[in-house]
Amino acid sequence: MSPPISSKRDRSSERDGLAALNDLPRAELVERLLACLDVPRWADDVADRRPFADLAELLGAADGAAPDLTPGELDGALAAHPRIGQRPAGTGSAADHARGEQSGVDPDDAELSRALREGNEEYERRFGHVYLVRAAGRSGAELLSILRSRLDNDPAAERRVVERELREIARLRLEKVIAG
Repeated sequence: MSPPISSKRDRSSERDGLAALNDLPRAELVERLLACLDVPRWADDVADRRPFADLAELLGAADGAAPDLTPGELDGALAAHPRIGQRPAGTGSAADHARGEQSGVDPDDAELSRALREGNEEYERRFGHVYLVRAAGRSGAELLSILRSRLDNDPAAERRVVERELREIARLRLEKVIAG
C-alpha cells in the first residue's frame, strides 16, 4: 500500500527544502542558521558539514556542532530570545520564529501575564539571564510551571538545561526552514 499523498508531499517538500539549503551561498546559509541558534561558531560548524543527504543528517550536524557553548556564546544566544510572555518587537526570521513559538501564551490572560512577568524577573535575578524554554506546542500555564520548577536548579544545572533548550529550539527552527 502506498503512503498517503500528504506523506509523499511532505517528503518532497523536505527534499526540496534540503536541496535549496545545500545550494545556498555560504553567507546566506549562515544567516539562516543564526536565526535558529545565534552562535556564529555553531552556524559555521553546521554550514561546513554540507551537503546534507536528509533532514536526519542536518539535525545530527546541528546537534554535534559547537558541543560546548562558551559563556559569551550562551549570552549571545540568549540575547536573541524574548522573555516568555513578551512578543518580540523586531522583524526577521528569529523574531518570526519566536512569535510562532510563543503562540500558546494568551496575551489577554492578565493573571498569567502577571505570573510570567514575576517569574521571569525572579529567574533573571537568580541566574542573570532570560528564562529560555522550548515554548512551541506548550501552553502559557505549562511554561510558567516549567519556569517555577527550574528556579530550584543550581546555576551549573540550569546552564545545562538552557543549552539543551537552545538546541531543541534550533532543531525545531531548522525543520521549519527546510519545510519552507
